[in-house]
Amino acid sequence: MLAVFDRSVAKCPEALRSPQQHPGPPPPPAASALKDGALGHHFAAAHPAAVNVNLGSSGLLAYSLDRQNPLLPRLFAVVDDIFCLFQGHIENVALLKQQYGLNKTANEVIIVIEAYRTLRDRGPYPADQVVRDISGKFAFVLFDSSCKTAFLASDVDGNVPFFWGSDSEGNLVLSDDAEVVKKGCGKSFAPFPKGCFFTSSGGLRSYEHPMNEVKPVPRVDSSGQVCGATFKVDAETKKESSMPRVGSAANWSSHY
Repeated sequence: MLAVFDRSVAKCPEALRSPQQHPGPPPPPAASALKDGALGHHFAAAHPAAVNVNLGSSGLLAYSLDRQNPLLPRLFAVVDDIFCLFQGHIENVALLKQQYGLNKTANEVIIVIEAYRTLRDRGPYPADQVVRDISGKFAFVLFDSSCKTAFLASDVDGNVPFFWGSDSEGNLVLSDDAEVVKKGCGKSFAPFPKGCFFTSSGGLRSYEHPMNEVKPVPRVDSSGQVCGATFKVDAETKKESSMPRVGSAANWSSHY
């Protein structure tokens, strides 16, 4: 799967961007992953029968069933202008269907969309609990075109390969294929942090340890050069307080 979001939709963490450390003049920057759908075309060439979804100025999504792990299948769905790419398996499907009032035919990707929609429309739980309630091996990318919001997460053990990075223009690139992310981001990429979620308004947070800050740790390649950063939960740093409630008329997606 592949998602590229314009920086106006999802602001890439600055620490993901690799600093220039080469002596002499800098090399020419890599092309924008969004320009003319460049990275989407590369993904389609690498993955037969790939489906590309143009999100206009917000970015693009793409997915393919090529070479997928049968135990961690890829799913895609669109419900009421909410697009979602999901890979993996949810273990407590029956419980979540009951919790969100879904019918028996609902699968994992529909559960994630409904969980997000409940959160967006002022659900009773904070975002970290909504993701923490999902038990299993998973990674997902969701885009709500009605409010230009991105929402993504990975399970606590990182069972599904999931990478993110920044292209030359600061757009956010996400995929289960490290080579695709490297093509779009050069050295400015890293594995998406385990047990964490990212939203357009709230940035990167841990749902496994919601009261702790998530801090970047410089990532060094085999040649000794810094190339982006991995993100770790800082056990020593506690957040001051949880998110306050907002008025019922407010769109909760801008506050979680």
